[in-house]
Amino acid sequence: MTIYILRRLVVLVVSLVLASIVIFALLRLLPGDPANALLGVGATDAQISAARAQVGSDQSIWQQFGIFLRQLVTFDFGRSFISNLPIGPEITARLVVTLPLTLLSFVLAVIIAVPLGIIAATKSSRWYGATISAASQLGIAIPVFWVGILLISWLALSAHLLPSGGFPRDDWKDPAAALRSLTLPVLTIAIVMSASLLRYVRSATLDVLGSDYLRTFRSLGGSFSGTLVRHGLRNGAVPVIAILGIELATTFLGAVVVESVFTLPGLGSMLVLGISQHDYPAVQGVLFVSTLFVLLVGFGADIAQRLVDPRLRDTVSGNRP
Repeated sequence: MTIYILRRLVVLVVSLVLASIVIFALLRLLPGDPANALLGVGATDAQISAARAQVGSDQSIWQQFGIFLRQLVTFDFGRSFISNLPIGPEITARLVVTLPLTLLSFVLAVIIAVPLGIIAATKSSRWYGATISAASQLGIAIPVFWVGILLISWLALSAHLLPSGGFPRDDWKDPAAALRSLTLPVLTIAIVMSASLLRYVRSATLDVLGSDYLRTFRSLGGSFSGTLVRHGLRNGAVPVIAILGIELATTFLGAVVVESVFTLPGLGSMLVLGISQHDYPAVQGVLFVSTLFVLLVGFGADIAQRLVDPRLRDTVSGNRP
């Protein structure tokens, strides 16, 4: 297991380096010079040269890449081309919105999807099992921004129960106000994510119900619920853990849409603004942090799978299960 963790850490670092190279290269392929964001109409040659020197676009691509790598090693994302403020503190300030939004949505989706997915599988012949399955199919087809608009219309504009958007200026100094601001965005993401996750939980549970080992334990006198809890859930959890990792990473990356709907000052709005202004340091910083989060989630999911299923540990160590 230790050897596998070390191998995965090496893969994680290599993947992060390759992703950073791709991020740098793709941004430089965008049309236009980032110095143009600092210039007005009719700028003189001297002003253009000064602007290019300020943003570093007058240097060769290799010099820019060297500066980019040196900054990443120390997690120094440079300064914004537009505001001249350091990018690192800005990303940290935005993460206090995006991370709670992602994690709260993920936890709520799991709480909804896991029990309902098991019920949909074990009671598939009953009307409520079929209803849950049909509802999950409908939920997958609904765009997340449309769910957010509906919730704003019902719970904010009509019922006046929750704020329709925004976030407190003092962030989490008033936890109650912050949670109220995140309630609708969290519900929006959780509804869409739980519909997708429910399908995977249902499928994994159906595979367990049709397995030989479950029938064997039942034939030895074990109750259905006891056998399912003791032997079925652990086996069914292995593929679900991988899906959970994908869903968590997707939620973090997809927060840009929900943050736009609810005007939340998270990483999503920072990324959109940075792209529109050709603010390379801001875009690079957000994309690097997002990539790091996705890779760490994948790493954690792999380790969790091997902790749950001893057969995977035996495979990694080279032993036969």
